[in-house]
Amino acid sequence: MNKLIGIPIIAIVLLLIDYYAYSAIKSVTTSKLVSQIYWGVSVVSIVALFAYHFLPPDLLGKKVRMLIMTGIFINYFSKFFGILFLFIAEIFRFFQWIWMKLQSLTASTTAETPVNDPVISRSEFLTKTAMVASALPAISLTWGIISGAHDYRIRRVKLKLANLPKAYHGMKLGQLSDIHSGSFFNKVAVKGGVDMLLKEKPDLVFFTGDLVNNTATEVNDYINIFDKVKAPLGVFSTLGNHDYGDYVQWDSPQAKRQNLQDLMAAHKQLGWDLLMDEHRFLNLSNEKLAIIGIQNWGAGERWPKYGNLEKAKLNTDDAAVKLLLSHDPSHWDARVRTQHKDINAMFAGHTHGMQFGIETEYFKWSPSQYAYKQWAGLYESEGQQLYVNRGFGYLGYPGRVGILPEITIFELESA
Repeated sequence: MNKLIGIPIIAIVLLLIDYYAYSAIKSVTTSKLVSQIYWGVSVVSIVALFAYHFLPPDLLGKKVRMLIMTGIFINYFSKFFGILFLFIAEIFRFFQWIWMKLQSLTASTTAETPVNDPVISRSEFLTKTAMVASALPAISLTWGIISGAHDYRIRRVKLKLANLPKAYHGMKLGQLSDIHSGSFFNKVAVKGGVDMLLKEKPDLVFFTGDLVNNTATEVNDYINIFDKVKAPLGVFSTLGNHDYGDYVQWDSPQAKRQNLQDLMAAHKQLGWDLLMDEHRFLNLSNEKLAIIGIQNWGAGERWPKYGNLEKAKLNTDDAAVKLLLSHDPSHWDARVRTQHKDINAMFAGHTHGMQFGIETEYFKWSPSQYAYKQWAGLYESEGQQLYVNRGFGYLGYPGRVGILPEITIFELESA
């Protein structure tokens, strides 16, 4: 749909949401100040929506554009939950009205006791619940930006591998994934996350894709931070679906190809060994461990299938253990488990755990689980393993609620 038509339609829908949600506020307070603040925020949101879509992107800048969309998202996402409760209240009122009508028809009446139509008011409980239901998402999503976006967590995993040579037992392997440098707004915090990884002193590091959101230039301001990610046995990386520039309208196919070349050059500038359907060997005590990296390959029609695992694995038969870097975890069930039984472990990212959910010692939930069978943590099947990193950065919503940014530290052990 043409945005000259689509954006005004969206604006009208948002204003209707505002009007309906305002009915809950009116039932609690008639303060003019509250009303002015409420509608002031709504007007600013609508104006910002038009500015985002009709002003030149360079005029607003990346951070302002991100702020606009985040503000609109939090505003109306929160109101959506309130409206659900208001709608329940309306249904409650309707059935209450029906019940009282039936009661009035069956009741005995006399001339001295006429029956009047009852006046049904909105349920105060449901109305107040609607306001709480709107406030909680707004508070949590805002806190997710302020605190959760860069609340990096070290997750320690003992990775038991069959046939692991003694020379590799106890080795520390670090994993980062989904940096999405185009979304960052706090350079100091990002550096703090990198420092946390370095303090672990990993023997080698894997990066499993999505260095940027769309264009290679996004990483330029962070080269001097991520180039500090070093390890004695090397840093090995691969590409994610966002690294190819598939979600941008390019002036020409040549411009898109150049962007990919620039991104590959950025990996080299970082000092990372980018594996483009390739492998590398570690050779300790004359025992080989193969590190295999492929380009993005995702199951289903939505995700690109650039990777060629057969090519990447070629001539790795003599490796005692094979570790695969593949960005999209859906690759594991679709191809790795079914066609490549010699892959001991696969390392992925991609899902971010949807940047929203609940994780405790006994319970783990995220909307991500409805899209991905394997979406966060360690999975095992018939001797093969998959680890899905929750991501270092964020995309779209510039924060995290419940599912916090991750730095994984594996300790290799013999199974």
